[in-house]
Amino acid sequence: MDETVSAADANRRFSHILRDVREGHSYVVTTHGRPVARIVPAQKHEGVASRSHAALLSRLERQPILNAGHWTRDELYEDDR
Repeated sequence: MDETVSAADANRRFSHILRDVREGHSYVVTTHGRPVARIVPAQKHEGVASRSHAALLSRLERQPILNAGHWTRDELYEDDR
């Protein structure tokens, strides 16, 4: 479970927080009571981006190719209002 810490407190206790994170703890950093960041161990999320990228490419390869015809750059950005 993530521990919540204010940005000011995280700034003051940064070395302590990093030691905790190294041991597997994670933190949610808040500003004015709203979550703005998460500090998690690096190994916890290693490979997430590469797996997501591979899943996206796999999905795109399975999708049928649509014939959208020919269009110009101006037509692409044309405002139909």
